[in-house]
Amino acid sequence: MVKILSINAGSSSLKWKLFDMPSERQVAEGATDILRQSTVKIKYGTDQVYESTTPIRNYREAVSNLLSHLQSLGLVNRLDEITGIGHRVVAGGELFSAPIVIDNRVLAQIRALRDYAPLHNPVEADCIDIFRKMMPWALEVAVFDTAFHQTMKPVNYLYSIPYEYYQKYGVRKYGAHGTSVRYVSAHAAKMLGKPLESMRMIVMHLGAGSSITAIQNGKSVDTSMGFTPVSGVTMGTRAGDVDVSLIAYLMKKLDITDVDQMIDILNTESGLRGISGISHDVRDLEAAAPTHPRAKLALDIFVNRIIKYIGAYAALMNGVDVLVFTAGIGEHSSNIRARIMQSLGYLGARIDPERNLQIHDNAGDITAADARVKTLVIPTNEELMIVRDVMSLSQVAQQAE
Repeated sequence: MVKILSINAGSSSLKWKLFDMPSERQVAEGATDILRQSTVKIKYGTDQVYESTTPIRNYREAVSNLLSHLQSLGLVNRLDEITGIGHRVVAGGELFSAPIVIDNRVLAQIRALRDYAPLHNPVEADCIDIFRKMMPWALEVAVFDTAFHQTMKPVNYLYSIPYEYYQKYGVRKYGAHGTSVRYVSAHAAKMLGKPLESMRMIVMHLGAGSSITAIQNGKSVDTSMGFTPVSGVTMGTRAGDVDVSLIAYLMKKLDITDVDQMIDILNTESGLRGISGISHDVRDLEAAAPTHPRAKLALDIFVNRIIKYIGAYAALMNGVDVLVFTAGIGEHSSNIRARIMQSLGYLGARIDPERNLQIHDNAGDITAADARVKTLVIPTNEELMIVRDVMSLSQVAQQAE
C-alpha cells in the first residue's frame, strides 16, 4: 500500500487529494486560498474537517503548510510514505499527448507553454518545482487537460485562418477537461460492460466551465473548447462561441485599448452571468426563472448551445451509442438533463423521468426502457484519474530499473 497525492494548483489556490493505492481509497482532501483570506480547509476520515486562517503569501508556504498538516493530522506518519505526486497541468500543447514523468526538460517545456494558459501553467510549474525540492524521493507526474484531445485530426482542430499561424504559433483547437472525459468515458464503458473502443460516445462536462466531447474508437474526435477554454458552449461566466469581429467592435464601443481587458470580459463577465445579470450559478437561475425573464433566457441559451453541439457530433460520428452527463451541473441538475434530452429523441435517446430525478451523487443509468441510446450520469473524479496515471508510470519506471 502506497500513498499518492493529486495536486491542482490554480491561479490563487492549491487543491489536493491524498489516496491510498492501489485500493483507490481517498484518505483526505484539502484546499488553500492564497493571497486572499489564506484559509486552509482539510476533510479527512468519515466526516472530520480541519479549518484555519493562516497567513500564506505564496505557493511555497502553501505546500509547506500542506505537508505539515499531513503529519500533524495523522494522515501520514512520515512524508516518505507518499511515493508519487500527480500534477494537473492545464496546457500541454502538441508536446504532450499522455501523462509523463517530470524531469528538468519536461518542467522547462511546461513553462514554455505559458502563453497557452498564462494564469495556470506558470503557477503549476512553480508548484512542481517546489514539490520536487521538498519531496525529492517522490515520482512526479504531469497530467495534461489537453492531452486526451491530441487524437483529434486536423480537419477538426485547425481554424480556417492562414496555415502559417498554426505552423509558427501553434494556433489550433486544444480543448480542455481531457482528464475528466477520460475518467468518465472509461467508467461508462465499465458500467455498460463493453469496450470503450466499440462505442460512439458524447460526454457533456457541465459545470462552471462546460465542454462537449465526441469519442469514437476510444479517442477524442472533436471537442467544443478551442485554443482556450473560453470557446464552445455558453458557460457560467465564459461567453462560449462568438463572432471574433465582436471583439474589435466592442473594444471600439467600450473605448477599451487593452485586448486583455476584453478577453477578461469574455471569460469572467459573460455566459450565464452576462445574459441573466444575476448569477453564473444554474441553481440560482433555476430558482429565479419563473419570475425573471433573463434568468430563463440564460438557461434557454445554455441548453440550446449544448443541443446544437450534440447534434453536430452525432452527425460527425454517424450516430451515437452513449450520452454521459458529468461535472457539477451534469451530475446534479435533473432539470437541465431533462431539457437537453427532450430534443434528442430523433437520435433514439430518451430518459426515464423517475430515474433522472433519483440520481444524486452516484453513477447511474437514466435510460428509458425503449431508448436505443444509453444515457448515463457519472460523477467525475479527475484526481483519481491522475493518481491512477502516477501508479501506471510508477510501475513502468520500476520495470525499467
